[in-house]
Amino acid sequence: MPICAPSSDSSASSASGGRGWIVHGLALGAAAAAAAAAAYLYRRPSGFRSRAVGIIPARFASSRFEGKPLAHILGKPMIQRTWERVMLASSLDHVVVATDDERIADCCRGFGADVIMTSESCRNGSERCCEALQKLGKRYDIVVNIQGDEPLIEPEIIDGVVMALQQAPDAVFSTAVTSLKPEDASDTNRVKCVVDNQGYAIYFSRGLIPSNKSGKVNPKYPYLLHLGISGFDSKFLMIYPELPLTPLQLEEDLEQLKVLENGYRMKVIKVDHDAHGVDAPEDVEKIEELMRARNIQ
Repeated sequence: MPICAPSSDSSASSASGGRGWIVHGLALGAAAAAAAAAAYLYRRPSGFRSRAVGIIPARFASSRFEGKPLAHILGKPMIQRTWERVMLASSLDHVVVATDDERIADCCRGFGADVIMTSESCRNGSERCCEALQKLGKRYDIVVNIQGDEPLIEPEIIDGVVMALQQAPDAVFSTAVTSLKPEDASDTNRVKCVVDNQGYAIYFSRGLIPSNKSGKVNPKYPYLLHLGISGFDSKFLMIYPELPLTPLQLEEDLEQLKVLENGYRMKVIKVDHDAHGVDAPEDVEKIEELMRARNIQ
């Protein structure tokens, strides 16, 4: 049984009322498309999305950096650094850490965080957030997925992502971007983004986008770097894990592409943010240098 299958209560409520329905399915052949259209239904929100929960998914196993959430940054575990920043956001009604590892759970409880244990079978942070939302047992309109490797995430960015979903009822997902540093142009760990003139995402890539005929970086073009934060409409999050995997998602290894490729809208806010997440062990020293420069203890 899928971890994050829509509950029977949501199915019952979705059958009532005269509101519009949006049906999305990836056409992977006639049979697959028909099955998707029947199974993956999403009701467009009609009211104001008021209550928001921040969930920090964290796992110990990582091919690039095993045990990353527990790596120390100026004397504190990285997951604690991230949690402390998230707790400063004014838009969140609750903050929890979602993990499948008792070592991370014990660490988080030690510094006062609420922890929800989730399954080891979660394929990504969004699925872990989905399971955590179910286990919370409380109603939230927005779920903000804050990656545990963002120890310098600014609370104003979290608030902006929440506000973006509140102000864009046609979007089911919101996120943030900032200016891409020239030295990160070819780094495949730095995800790039392009948006339309109304602030909705067009595409994400590990490669440099947009590209030009010369194949070189244009020093005058304002390339955008995707930050590790995602806001979900909570009803959409409950069906997100059941949406079919998409070719672009698999090719780029970027889960946000599944949202776009299945036809949903994603609101993007642009922010000034010169830090980035910790993708590899060598990034720890970079983050510590930034913290020392800003006199962050």
